[in-house]
Amino acid sequence: MSSMNYMEKLLNGAEVEWLPLGKIGEFVRGKRFVKTDMVPKGLPCIHYGEMYTYYGIWANETKSFVDEELASKLRFANKGDVIIVAAGETVEDIGNGVAWLGEEDVVIHDACFSYKSELNPKYVSYFLRTAHFKDQIKKHISSGKISAINANGLSKAVIPVPCPENPEKSLEIQAEIVRILDAFTELTAELTAELTARKKQYEHYRDLLLSFPKTR
Repeated sequence: MSSMNYMEKLLNGAEVEWLPLGKIGEFVRGKRFVKTDMVPKGLPCIHYGEMYTYYGIWANETKSFVDEELASKLRFANKGDVIIVAAGETVEDIGNGVAWLGEEDVVIHDACFSYKSELNPKYVSYFLRTAHFKDQIKKHISSGKISAINANGLSKAVIPVPCPENPEKSLEIQAEIVRILDAFTELTAELTAELTARKKQYEHYRDLLLSFPKTR
C-alpha cells in the first residue's frame, strides 16, 4: 500500500484543516540563564545550545540542571509542551522542537519557547522538522551574528490538523502518525548504528591489509 493510500485509509474521509499555530496554541518564552548557572543536581533545565546537539523529537529527562533558588526566577515548560528553539548561528536549525514528556516541569532558556496546545506534542515536534514548516518561518527569521525568530513569526506558521471539529478522533489520527514516524526513527537509528560499525570494520581491515612490513 502506498503512503498516499494509507493516509486516505487513516483519515477515512475526515477533513484536514491547516491552522495557524498561534490560533490553536500559546507560545511562552523562557528566561535567560547561562551555562555557568548549571549544577550537577537540581531542577531539570534545557539550554538552547543543547537543542542542537543533544535532544531529538522528544525527551523525558534533561542533560542539565539549575538550583531551586535560580529556577524560582525562571520559566518552565510543562509535560505535554513542545520546547522550540528560536535562536542560533544557523537558520536551518531554528524552529526545531522537543516534546517534553517528563513528569517534572523543566526550566527553559530565553532563546526557547514552550508551545502549549491540545495537539499531540510529538506530532507537533515531528512537524516542526519538516521542510514545509521551515519554508514558512524563513521570512520571519531575523539574520545577524545570531539569527532568531519571535513568537509572532512562529504563530503565523500553519500545521495540518485532522478532524479539527472532533478532538478525540483528531488525537487518534495524530497518535497513529506519531507511531509510524517513531518506527521509522528507530529503524533509522539502527541503520545508522550498523553503518557506523561497518565503517569502523572497513577502516580496521583497510589499515591491517595495507600495513606491510617496512623494508630496509
